[in-house]
Amino acid sequence: MIKHPILVSFAVVGICIFLAAVILGLSGALNSFFFQVRKIDDTTNYNTIKQVEDSCRAMISSYTADKLAWEQYKNSDSEEQVSWANQAKMRANKTAASYNEYILKNSFIWQDNIPKDILQRLEYLK
Repeated sequence: MIKHPILVSFAVVGICIFLAAVILGLSGALNSFFFQVRKIDDTTNYNTIKQVEDSCRAMISSYTADKLAWEQYKNSDSEEQVSWANQAKMRANKTAASYNEYILKNSFIWQDNIPKDILQRLEYLK
């Protein structure tokens, strides 16, 4: 028979807590390590760089088209064309927000060496 069951219970609980902490700590360390490996891989992988650049160029193109439509129709006498301008402005601003966030998330891809045709940020239309 166990003479001190409470001490044994505390020991078992303590060992379980210790093992859980070690496993969680190891898991966190591995996650951090693999994140760094992926980040390095992404900065050197041509396909990743090309995909990010292509996405940026597509968003810039969409933004530019909507900005031109907004500029063309914003001062029109036609109520319908002013509506078109407002819709183009909303699309352009939405694209600008998405683009700016995308650039921020993927800035490590270029490491301050962004291609000349890729803008640092898109301005919101007012």
